Amino acid sequence: MADTYDLVVLGSGPGGYVAAIRASQLGLKVAIVERELLGGICLNWGCIPTKALLRSAEVFHLMSHAKDYGLAAQGIAADLEAVVKRSRGVAKQLNQGVTHLMKKNKIAVHMGVGKLTGKNKLTITGQDGKATELQYKNVIVATGARARDLPFAKADGKRIWTYRHAMTPPEMPKKLLVIGSGAIGIEFASFYNDMGVDVTVVEMLDRLVPVEDADVSAHLEKALKKQGMTIMTSASIGGLEVKDSGVIAKLKDKSGKETTAEFSHVIVAIGIVPNTADIGLKELGVDMDDRGFLKTDPVCRTNVPGVWAIGDITAPPWLAHKASHEGVIAVEAIAGNHPHAMDPRNIPGCTYCRPQIASVGLTEAKAKEAGYEVKVGNFSFIGNGKAIALGEPEGFVKTVFDAKTGELLGAHMIGAEVTEMIQGYTIGKTMETTEAELMETVFPHPTISEAMHEAVLGAYGKALHI
Repeated sequence: MADTYDLVVLGSGPGGYVAAIRASQLGLKVAIVERELLGGICLNWGCIPTKALLRSAEVFHLMSHAKDYGLAAQGIAADLEAVVKRSRGVAKQLNQGVTHLMKKNKIAVHMGVGKLTGKNKLTITGQDGKATELQYKNVIVATGARARDLPFAKADGKRIWTYRHAMTPPEMPKKLLVIGSGAIGIEFASFYNDMGVDVTVVEMLDRLVPVEDADVSAHLEKALKKQGMTIMTSASIGGLEVKDSGVIAKLKDKSGKETTAEFSHVIVAIGIVPNTADIGLKELGVDMDDRGFLKTDPVCRTNVPGVWAIGDITAPPWLAHKASHEGVIAVEAIAGNHPHAMDPRNIPGCTYCRPQIASVGLTEAKAKEAGYEVKVGNFSFIGNGKAIALGEPEGFVKTVFDAKTGELLGAHMIGAEVTEMIQGYTIGKTMETTEAELMETVFPHPTISEAMHEAVLGAYGKALHI
């Protein structure tokens, strides 16, 4: 007889495992199903190990510029194998942490490929081919997404890479082409550039990191060019020809001029595809959009009773912290509570390139498109004592306020440690703060966060250090 659970979670990424833990805390009998590694893509192949790689690149960059800090360093070299080994070790440690959390919260873990095989029924096929059937009252589908391939060239792991290949490279590229300048593409471009690789970034749209504020995009392009990257925006790839020596790419620039160039390796970072196929969703009649992403209501319910969905298989933004929060919302609703729906405008986004990028809410352009009359503040890091002391004077903080009500509509940052600072504005937006409360907040000195205060003051003509 099949085991019966109050909740089965399909997928153990940051959405799935958090949902399982919260459900256990609420007294539900919970099982989680995972086909590969607990922690999903984020902990094992995404957010965490990439940050370990980027930290190594940051330290290598600082060592290479030791003289700028009055220091001397000789014989500096990068050991790619050791860098990757450290990154994989960090991922393994966190995978073990999730395993511990499952045991601590008495969550049944089933390893294998899960499929919804009927009403309130899920079948798991293990590596040995053995099938296990579970009965559930509710199921949360949290199967995540995978990298999108180019239509004319699939990743082979040798010359053409996805993020997974780029994370465990068999060799250091000599000349790297990165296709796509979203968070994944630009982070790997930054990592390999700091490790001494000749990097070219091609972006189809008219600016880098196109979801960010236009001022942030412009600053990033200038910074990356200064670091030695080749940046091509409003550009396209006409084809990739893989050879033993590398990859011949057909490029078209913004003027329409076509050229060919040879690269040792190519990273394809052009978006994601939801993992919604072949898991029984279509057979159950779960609604999807034309791209395969599941449609949900504000508390993550699909149109099929008892079937819920969270994370990268649902609407954007496709971020780990959004998935985790959705997991909690869904479970609270399943338990009969009345959770607040999540406002996408209050979800921060972070990109861990050098310089870092962080933002929350509307860009200046989006705010104006929405009909707001805005007040905009902008404060450069060159006016911040801590940034200068750190040797990181490049960057700025930008704020966007509703001129009529003082509501904080958006905040956008680029520079050192901004991914750690954005939460201040996120809390403010969630609490529906206005400029008055932010102006009256005391920021510690000396910190880079003082630039946040100055950017608020600047929007109202009160900046002190400009």
